[in-house]
Amino acid sequence: MEGQLKDTTLDPSLLPSINAILNGLAGVLLVVGVVFIKSKNVVAHKRCMLAAFVVSTIFLVSYVIDKSIKRGAHTPFNGEGLIKIAYYMMLISHVILAMVVPVLAIWLMKLAFAQKFETHRRVARFAFPVWMYVSITGVLIYLVLYQFNPS
Repeated sequence: MEGQLKDTTLDPSLLPSINAILNGLAGVLLVVGVVFIKSKNVVAHKRCMLAAFVVSTIFLVSYVIDKSIKRGAHTPFNGEGLIKIAYYMMLISHVILAMVVPVLAIWLMKLAFAQKFETHRRVARFAFPVWMYVSITGVLIYLVLYQFNPS
């Protein structure tokens, strides 16, 4: 009908998929950013890393919204045996390291903006693999829970 507004609210069931996409995008931006700095393209490196930070921040907000909507409930993994053990090992390591990533990312940005590039490089050698692991396992956890979870 004329004059009616279309409902444009986001379907909350899409949040896990959106979160996985954001995690994957952050990982891609991190890799591209490293490629840029290795080729001495500092401007492109800075843009990629800032974009990775922004994407990760959007992910974090979206994740908190998803958990708030679900009142903290988690999606159960229905696998058994070794696959269940492997899943929970991945999940636990992901959660622990995910708590460290924002601290590392903010620290790296502060170092870069303060032009403390040698310290920035040293911290990044540790932070990059941690952030990549969190990005990759975030996507894997989504796939396990929402695409391949046994009934």
